[in-house]
Amino acid sequence: MVKHNNQLQKNHFRKDWQRRVKTWFDQPGKKKSRRVARSKKALASGAAPLQRLRSVVRCPTQRYNIRVREGRGFTISELKLAGIPRKQAKGLGIVVDHRRRSKSEEGQKANVERLQAYKERLVVFPRVHGKPKAGDAQGEDLTAHITRELPAIVNTYTAEKPRAITEEEKSFEAYTTLRKARSDARYAGIRAKRAADKKAAAEEAKK
Repeated sequence: MVKHNNQLQKNHFRKDWQRRVKTWFDQPGKKKSRRVARSKKALASGAAPLQRLRSVVRCPTQRYNIRVREGRGFTISELKLAGIPRKQAKGLGIVVDHRRRSKSEEGQKANVERLQAYKERLVVFPRVHGKPKAGDAQGEDLTAHITRELPAIVNTYTAEKPRAITEEEKSFEAYTTLRKARSDARYAGIRAKRAADKKAAAEEAKK
């Protein structure tokens, strides 16, 4: 690296940069074009939902897990409980996330109820007018008032009011209880086998 206040060597300052510079003056116009194109596409899709239906999930970490937000998609088990085939879900505007697993009964129940509420409101127009297939809407459903809004995300969490801590809660050892439950689950099979072998040995000794 050159040190001190020396003369600039090989100073290439005659590059005709104005011919090579790239401008972006059409940004506001392109923004409007995209918005208009989205509006036309939404109108052309008829009574299709404005957005695809996604699952309700808890925010990660202990700090934010009382909040709920829109997730990537529904699990296979949630679709099965709601009675919606996985391959049919995509055609009904439902997003499927095959990687997510339902780790709590409350979360699974909330998502199943969300799917059922969506299914009750769903109006599937037949592809060919006057020739409905199985699952297509018929009669008054085709002329009824249609909303394109998705079911709202409802947070079921209610904050507990302050109260005095009981003696039972003070004496409860959460860490020890969790470790004991983990140990019992881990060694359940070994202990059962040991007890069976001991019982079998005692019966042989009696003979």
